[in-house]
Amino acid sequence: MRQLNFVIIFILCLAFGFFTLENTELGTIYLVPGLQVQAPIAVELLLALGIGATFAWLYSIWTRLQRLIIYSQQVRKKNVQIKELEHKVEQYQAEIQSLQLALPPAGDSLKGKEEVKAIAK
Repeated sequence: MRQLNFVIIFILCLAFGFFTLENTELGTIYLVPGLQVQAPIAVELLLALGIGATFAWLYSIWTRLQRLIIYSQQVRKKNVQIKELEHKVEQYQAEIQSLQLALPPAGDSLKGKEEVKAIAK
């Protein structure tokens, strides 16, 4: 992948170099009314590319920050849901414990069945 990136960047730089050699005539940049700058067209293109790359970089930072904020909100919601579910599990476990205390032990029920069988004989 690095080799492909290198080839693409090399081709773009080569194309920009040829463009610079062919377009040395001056072009006028109007910044604000009454203020203008004359520079070769290649320099103007380089400035435009630099400004565009800077804006693309700032936009990528902005979108990454937005995704991070959304992700952290989702994590907080999931943590709240986990706490609620853990609380419900504790309640259910306590309920099961109370039901087990209310039932007679398993050994006692077998002893009672044996007594019933002995009486029936």
